[in-house]
Amino acid sequence: MDILEAIVLGLIQGLTEFLPVSSSGHLELAKVVLGDTSVPEESLTFTVVLHFATALSTLVIFRKEVLEIFKGLFQFKWNDELKFSLKIIISMIPAVVIGLLFEEQLESFFSGEIFIVGMMLFLTAILLLFADKAKSTEKKVTFWDALIIGVSQAVAMLPGISRSGATISTSVLLGVDRVKAARFSFLMVVPLIFGKIGKDVLSGDLNFQSSEMISVSAGFIAAFLAGLLACKWMIALVKKSKLYYFSIYCAIVGAIAVAYSFLK
Repeated sequence: MDILEAIVLGLIQGLTEFLPVSSSGHLELAKVVLGDTSVPEESLTFTVVLHFATALSTLVIFRKEVLEIFKGLFQFKWNDELKFSLKIIISMIPAVVIGLLFEEQLESFFSGEIFIVGMMLFLTAILLLFADKAKSTEKKVTFWDALIIGVSQAVAMLPGISRSGATISTSVLLGVDRVKAARFSFLMVVPLIFGKIGKDVLSGDLNFQSSEMISVSAGFIAAFLAGLLACKWMIALVKKSKLYYFSIYCAIVGAIAVAYSFLK
């Protein structure tokens, strides 16, 4: 993978991680267009590195909230910060279970399965359409909501289903305030990504050759910077109920992906 290709993939990841259009799906489509011949394991590893970059951008954007959460945890009181942390933990359970039990099966989807990506983008489009029609409220995420949103996050491990789109849409359909839904969606994935990185480092799965480090670093930086911009933009868009446009976009890209899979 050359530097330019890594930067393009990094920009795509940074922008689409927060926008409800499926970052993993777009990365798989981009790899096909760019002629990426990486084996599934290498392809997935690079995807994990890019997700790590956007996780860091999330921490930067929500640094005040994260600091407040940690501060509240060490007070050892049943406060809002502790409750929020417990909800984040609950939301992680479905994805952790699915990730551990079906890791090999999930990796197989990151090998240019364009038809699956296209169909999952259609599903994302439907979710966004329903969420866009939901009424605005001021409801906070409950513990039960956190578990249901966590199931959506687990399903979104498939390339083509937008993680942010699925989790935010699920939250809104459950009656959660749109801004609170976006905040919870972006923060709930951070522990999972750091956990995945830690697991891969300990197991030796993150094994890049020295010749690839410059390209990987370029992709990482591109994803981080693009993520900073996209995160702020997405929060503003969700607040203004602009999910309908992303629904149309996902449907169009999904149709192109399905058509390409048949022509190929």
